[in-house]
Amino acid sequence: MGTTQLESVQEPKYWHLKTVLSEALDSDFAVGEILPNERELAARFGVARATLRQALEQLELEGRLQRRRGVGTTVAPPRVGVAVSTAQHDWTGGGAGEAWQSADCRTAAAPAAVAGMLDVAGDQPVHIVRRIRLTHGQAVAAELLYVPAASVPDLSAIETPSGPARARSVVRELHRLGLDGQDRSVELGSARADDAKELDRLPGAPVLVVTTRYLAAGGTAAVSVATYRADTCRLTFGDSGDLEISHDDRTQQAS
Repeated sequence: MGTTQLESVQEPKYWHLKTVLSEALDSDFAVGEILPNERELAARFGVARATLRQALEQLELEGRLQRRRGVGTTVAPPRVGVAVSTAQHDWTGGGAGEAWQSADCRTAAAPAAVAGMLDVAGDQPVHIVRRIRLTHGQAVAAELLYVPAASVPDLSAIETPSGPARARSVVRELHRLGLDGQDRSVELGSARADDAKELDRLPGAPVLVVTTRYLAAGGTAAVSVATYRADTCRLTFGDSGDLEISHDDRTQQAS
């Protein structure tokens, strides 16, 4: 069976179109401007609509375009700079003016994968805190924070069983527990319907899923699953190991 040299592989047609479209976005369109419909664009560049869709999807993934409900495809602004620190006082927000805003709290069984990370039975209820991260008034991430009852034993039973107040109480008690560390993973995913609504995205839009396991007393105290807008955020890792989302001016070389 023969081998193929990479140098001889022809560039996919949609990839070449993506480059042409990117240049057109810089010269012919302004930030926030709505692009013509697919039929017009396909005719303008002399390509099939399937090829055009592939190119547009790639540009959306790279943060050059945004698809908005009831609006269409628009030219995206530069990515927003957001710092994500492993420091406790940064991730435990909840007060006015802080990045993470508590939206709701409920008690239910965690997904199987999360229950495994928490080392709890699949049917054991845990506190599920939903928070939204705002930067410059824009929602850039939605988080589900899973906290077993054992991690917050002093949580008052007489407090409201759900809502933002309950969410802040859970996070406050978790903070008092004192954490020993955390481990974190990042992967590309697709926006679920609830996250898409919170982040003003379409279901299935590309997102960055950051899963963090918070450690205390030799076990897992909580698990966070945070969904970031892939078109808004670029993740980089500093020398300290802290996870950071930095500004992308589109002239910087990829890390």
